[in-house]
Amino acid sequence: MPVAVHVLGLSVFALGTSEFMLSGLLQPVADDMDVSIPTAGLLISAFAIGMVVGAPLLAAATLRLPRRTTLIALLATFGLGQVAGAVAPSYEVLFASRVVSALACAGFWAVGAAVAVSLVPVNARARAMAVMLGGLSVANVGGVPAGAFLGQHAGWRAAFWAVAALSAVGLVGVIGLVPRTEAPTGADRPRLRAELSIYRDRQVWLALVTTALSGGAVFCLFSYLAPLLTDVAGMDESWVPTVLALFGVGAIVGTAIGGRVADAHLFGTLYGGITASTIVLTVLGLTAHHAVAAVTLALLLGVTAFFTGPALNARMFNVANAAPTLAGATTTSAFNIGNTLGPWLGGLVIDAGWGYPAVAWTGAALAAAAVGTTALAARQHRAQGASRVIVGLEAAKQELQSEARRDGLRQTD
Repeated sequence: MPVAVHVLGLSVFALGTSEFMLSGLLQPVADDMDVSIPTAGLLISAFAIGMVVGAPLLAAATLRLPRRTTLIALLATFGLGQVAGAVAPSYEVLFASRVVSALACAGFWAVGAAVAVSLVPVNARARAMAVMLGGLSVANVGGVPAGAFLGQHAGWRAAFWAVAALSAVGLVGVIGLVPRTEAPTGADRPRLRAELSIYRDRQVWLALVTTALSGGAVFCLFSYLAPLLTDVAGMDESWVPTVLALFGVGAIVGTAIGGRVADAHLFGTLYGGITASTIVLTVLGLTAHHAVAAVTLALLLGVTAFFTGPALNARMFNVANAAPTLAGATTTSAFNIGNTLGPWLGGLVIDAGWGYPAVAWTGAALAAAAVGTTALAARQHRAQGASRVIVGLEAAKQELQSEARRDGLRQTD
């Protein structure tokens, strides 16, 4: 695997730490900014919504720019957003810094994913995405608990400074190790209208919906895992960071295994991982009152959920092959739609008085729906094969390239 892909994974570690660390910092942020905890929680929602909106917008805006230059600009902007958050004098400034950081994060994910798959053969795409997702997994294991620890002992602003420092390290790596690329010209020049045509294809939408549902299933439970452990399983609050870290360990294991098998057995990986998540969430709904079961199942959920991550990414790049930057943007948006939908649905069932175990049942229902959309996608793939939209785009691109070569020959004559 090219070292540049690992550099992108390191950068994703910083991005992922920033995205999720506020879950463990809401109380100190609320106290310092003199707002309620639900109001502080809007900082999490703002980041997720910024990711959903920012990925396609920035992918379109930077489509014709050199990818390495775009990555450098986005990562630098993200780091400055962390600095702004660390010194924010008010809630409003902190909120704005989260939105800016989310937009830069979304753009980096979209372009970085396109760069990662461009550096490896087609049959290694899932492994390349596994490296990037590995950065997110490590963020859950080390970054998020470390952010909570810093928040408890050095103040919540210290966590923002730490992420800013990680961003600087990633920036140095991107500058030094990601290959320089020039903006494509002529027949290879991206055309936004043509690339947007991928959204006419049912396979792209099935991939998007499956990704959103599977992500929503996991984060419906993960967002409320801490109160489930303390209020339902009866565990002491001091155990929460350990269980969150175990979830992250499971995520690392799942990503590593999924990245190795998804390239050869993509639909099998999707079926196996999402079905396993459905079972884990169902059993957790039944056994949430038992601490050992809750901890064990949290670990297993990390494995099963992230086992499917490389396959979900690779599937989108396969069906939107002629528009890789928009494919990365669409996957980023889909994951974050799930990250927004899952916690929202979980909050609804809790507010309805059904209790914290109900979020596991809700997650299981979302995962079961994702199994259904996977079945539809597999049926569509067998019936249609390659996307007709993508085949058309590739044919048009080849025709443009042939025309450019003919023009070059005429000029030579």
